[in-house]
Amino acid sequence: MGPWLVAALAGGLTGILSSFGIGGGTLLLIYMTAFTGMEQHLAQGINLLYFLPAAATALPSHFKNGYVDKQTAVPAILFGLAGTALAAWLATALNVTLLRRFFGAYLIYIGIHELLRKTPASSQ
Repeated sequence: MGPWLVAALAGGLTGILSSFGIGGGTLLLIYMTAFTGMEQHLAQGINLLYFLPAAATALPSHFKNGYVDKQTAVPAILFGLAGTALAAWLATALNVTLLRRFFGAYLIYIGIHELLRKTPASSQ
């Protein structure tokens, strides 16, 4: 199987996961750094370009089904933009090894949190 076919399959699968809100971009970032050996900064840039069309295609469906709370979304978007600008500036200043360690620690934290999270009781 050619490398372009593996990359296309990885992009397609993570695109499907992204449409569900699962974090396909994070999985794509892991694929690019761990399996292709791509430098973290380059993988993050590609991941950002990947995310824009993936989000744009999923968003109309989420709006149509009422899954977007506009009162929550507006402040989240505004503060998210400010946080993104700050974090992008910081990420470009960090050493790649340190950046990879921060990202790895983040993934471990999220994984442990998900494993230990208690499911809320359903309200029926």
